Amino acid sequence: MAVYDMKPTKSAPVNSKGAWHWVRENLFSSPLNVLLTFLGVGLLYLIIPPFLQWAYFDATFIGSTREDCAVNGGACWVFINYKLDMFMYGFYPEGERWRLNLGLGLFVLLLLALRYLKSTLMKFAFFNLFLVAAAILTIGGTLGLEMVPTDRWGGLMLTIVVAATGIIVAFPIGVFLALGRASDLPIIRSICVTYIEFIRGVPLITILFMSSIILPLFFPEGITFDKLLRALIGIAMFEAAYIAENIRGGLQAIPKGQYEAADAIGLSYWQKMGLVILPQALKVAIPNLVGVSIALFQDTTLVLIIGLFDLLGMVRLSAADSYWLGFETEGYVFVTFIFWFFCYSMSRFSQRLEKRFNTNLQ
Repeated sequence: MAVYDMKPTKSAPVNSKGAWHWVRENLFSSPLNVLLTFLGVGLLYLIIPPFLQWAYFDATFIGSTREDCAVNGGACWVFINYKLDMFMYGFYPEGERWRLNLGLGLFVLLLLALRYLKSTLMKFAFFNLFLVAAAILTIGGTLGLEMVPTDRWGGLMLTIVVAATGIIVAFPIGVFLALGRASDLPIIRSICVTYIEFIRGVPLITILFMSSIILPLFFPEGITFDKLLRALIGIAMFEAAYIAENIRGGLQAIPKGQYEAADAIGLSYWQKMGLVILPQALKVAIPNLVGVSIALFQDTTLVLIIGLFDLLGMVRLSAADSYWLGFETEGYVFVTFIFWFFCYSMSRFSQRLEKRFNTNLQ
C-alpha cells in the first residue's frame, strides 16, 4: 500500500510590488504624468491648507450668538449648530419630531434585517412594513398622531422623502416601460417609446412647474391636492423614463440564447422575464441605476422653485435671517458635506451590490 507524504499546502504568492510601484506606474510613468502630478499637488496645496485654516483652525465651534464668531475670522459653525434643527426638520412641529427620529431608528432596523435575513420574502415584508410605518409616523392623522401638513415639512427630511419616494415609485414604472419598449406589440412599444423620449427631452424643472402650477388648472373647480404630492408624482414619472432606459440597456446586454433557453423549457412571457431575463438585466444595470438615483438625490434641490424648502432651501432661508447675515458660506459647506455623504454611501452600496451579484468566472 502506497504511502503519500502529505505536505502542507503553500499559499499563493502575494503581490510584492508595493505602493512605490503603484506611484511610479500611475503618477510618474511619463513626462506628461509627472507634469500633471505636480500640477495636481500644487492645486491641492493652494486649496486644502487655506480651507483647513478657515474651517477648522480658525473656526468657532462653541457659542450661541454671532458675536461669538467675531474672534478669529474663521468659519462660524455656531450658525450651523443654532439652525441645525431647522436644517434637519424644517418647520416640522418640535413636539412631534420624535416621530421622525423613530422613523430613522426603524430604518436602521430595516438595514439590519436586509443584511442578516436570508429569506427574500421576509426582506420584502420588512421593507413594506417600514414604508407603511414611516408614512404613518411622518404624515400622522391616525393612531392618535397629530397630522402634520406637508407645507411644514422641510430640510433634510424633505430631501430624503422626495428622493426616496421618487426612486421607489419610479422603479416598477421604469421596469414596465422598459419591457414595453422591448415588446413585440407595436402599440405598446410606440406608447412607451413616445413617453420615454418625451420625458427625457424635458428638463425636470419644467416637469415640476407643470405638476405644481399648470396641472391644477385642469382640475374641476374646488378640487385640489397637495403641492408636495403633485411634485412627487412629477418626479417619479420623470425618473421612471431614465430608469426604463437603463433597464433597456441591461435587457439588450442579455445574450439571445437566454431568451431561447427560457422558451425551450416552456416558460411563459412573465415567467421568462421574472425568473431569467430581468434578474440578469438588473445586475448589468446596477451602476447606471445607482447613478440615476444619485442624480435624483442631487436634483431634489429644484423643489425650491415651487415653494418647497428642502435642505438647501432651508440653508438659504436661514442665511437670509438678518441676525445671521454673512454666514451663508458655512451653510453651503454644510450642505456640500451632507450631499457628499449620501451620494458616496449610495455609490459604495452600488459597489457592494455589484460584488454580491457578480457571477462571472474569475
